[in-house]
Amino acid sequence: MTKPVWADGAAYEAYVGRWSRLVARDFLHWLALPPGLRWLDVGCGTGALTAAVLAESDPAHVTCVDPAAGFLAHARDRVDDPRAAFGVGDARALPVGDADVDVVVSGLTLNFVPEPARALAEIARVLRPGGVAAAYVWDYAEGMAMMRHFWAAAEALDPAVAERSEGRRFPLCHPEPLRALWTDAGFTAVAVEPVVVPTVFPDVDAYWAPFLGGQGSAPAYVASLSGSDRAALRDLLATRLPVEADGSVRLTARAWAVRGTAPS
Repeated sequence: MTKPVWADGAAYEAYVGRWSRLVARDFLHWLALPPGLRWLDVGCGTGALTAAVLAESDPAHVTCVDPAAGFLAHARDRVDDPRAAFGVGDARALPVGDADVDVVVSGLTLNFVPEPARALAEIARVLRPGGVAAAYVWDYAEGMAMMRHFWAAAEALDPAVAERSEGRRFPLCHPEPLRALWTDAGFTAVAVEPVVVPTVFPDVDAYWAPFLGGQGSAPAYVASLSGSDRAALRDLLATRLPVEADGSVRLTARAWAVRGTAPS
């Protein structure tokens, strides 16, 4: 299986980072936390959620960790705020002391962590009693239309591609598995909510171009194709996408957001 690539922050932004920013805003409005708190962003990537926290939630400080140095470089460039600090880190071994933060958030990350239960144990460790742990992941199987259309077309051309689809690879990205992950980690008042945002492309070419950037599972798959196979996939998508009279492609993306409170 072709592995997703996480190195080029600008290419990732063009692919899904820009849509994550929309989800991040609504996610933080749902959390509705007071100002002046100490935050930790686990798997901060290119900084979409971190930037939203700084703009929407008035934190005292945000510690941002991600295993991808290339993404961290992009995040540092886009987030010019002395309240944010970035560093390489693993969700399963967070470089933060016990009970050291008030809020832990994670955007579009946990399904890529090999041991999500271990990551949740780390999140519980670094949270103060009464602190909030929250995250969101794409609803790959049903609600992330941009990727769902892509993998359906790819599978029509090559049935063996089915195993590559995020909808099949990430069973965590559904309400009940997320709720169970939080509950099993000892969090209380666990809640799961959908966050739906528009993903509008001016035309089919604008939809297709981000898949050529090589960052993420679907773009990595496109990069592995021959030129003729790549063209065949693009042409099939052009016939399957819901193209409006003006040529635009108007889709939506749904994420599942989960939150819980650390026991006092």
